[in-house]
Amino acid sequence: MKLSMHITRGSGAEDTARWAADMEAAGVDTLWIGEAYGFDAVSMLGYLAGRTTRVGLGAAILPVFSRSPALVAMTAAGLDFVSSGRFILGLGASGPQVVTDWHGVPYDRPLARTRETIEVCRKVWTRQRLEYEGETLQVPLRGSGGDGGARSLKLIDHPVRSEIPIYVAALGPKNVALAAEFAEGWIPLFFLPDSASVWGEALADGARKRNAGLAPLEVVAGGPVAICDEDEARRIRDAMRPRVALYVGGMGPPGQNFYNDLFRRYGYESEATAIQKLYLSGHKKEAEALIPEDFLRATSMVGDEGRVRERIEAFRAAGVTCLDIELPGRQAEPGVVEKIRDWASD
Repeated sequence: MKLSMHITRGSGAEDTARWAADMEAAGVDTLWIGEAYGFDAVSMLGYLAGRTTRVGLGAAILPVFSRSPALVAMTAAGLDFVSSGRFILGLGASGPQVVTDWHGVPYDRPLARTRETIEVCRKVWTRQRLEYEGETLQVPLRGSGGDGGARSLKLIDHPVRSEIPIYVAALGPKNVALAAEFAEGWIPLFFLPDSASVWGEALADGARKRNAGLAPLEVVAGGPVAICDEDEARRIRDAMRPRVALYVGGMGPPGQNFYNDLFRRYGYESEATAIQKLYLSGHKKEAEALIPEDFLRATSMVGDEGRVRERIEAFRAAGVTCLDIELPGRQAEPGVVEKIRDWASD
């Protein structure tokens, strides 16, 4: 397995850049940065492109509703240019809360929007004239709102690569199938290796339609990593609770929370209902307390060396090709990342 990490901004850009350089030196293959409703991802990725030399730099993810497909393609080509061909474009629909409550646009046909963004990106990067008729997009724009000229354009600049890797963040069965059919990689949040079978049918559906020219699907998943005693391991697992509760309980209303749906597919139906009810009524601590301990144990790699290696092997056996690790506190003890890298690559 390859090794990746998500970038968490430190006290400033310089602090983050030093950390990124340290992780590059330790052998991390890819550094990801997300985009929800804080700072944008593109600014930091561009900055880190000039402060690193080898490590891959990925957006995980750029929501497909926050930029036009052509702008997504231009941005990816620009980041690939400033990083000398090291960029990975992570795409996803995000969720109704971010899309409607922050960007102020309808959360409309996310599956089609994702697919059409991928198709537009690949046309732009190969410098084809951009003509596209889809469910959510018409380029050039004709009729009402168009200027009447309907002139098709192509990218002025020549991209470093005409095939920038696209990874799709997906949880629902149809979206997972889309990733397996169209994308170079798949980024599932809260991947539970011991219940990886819940994805099997969707992955198989997409794989049957996959273009033979695409390499096998990369799968990016993981969790916190620490070599420690059980008391510290328990503290790290408990520190996972607020984030899991936020997503399972608070990322969307009942019926529109994909993370809550995933919890149900994992077999935590009653917990999912209770966590959401508590979280949305303002009882966040009570919701956090209901996150199942076995879920936290299975999605983390914390404990003595034997336990950490056992969980790494569980992710490998579940089909993960890039182990995405989080170092609690972001400050690694000397040699820890190198040790995890060696275990993952065995």
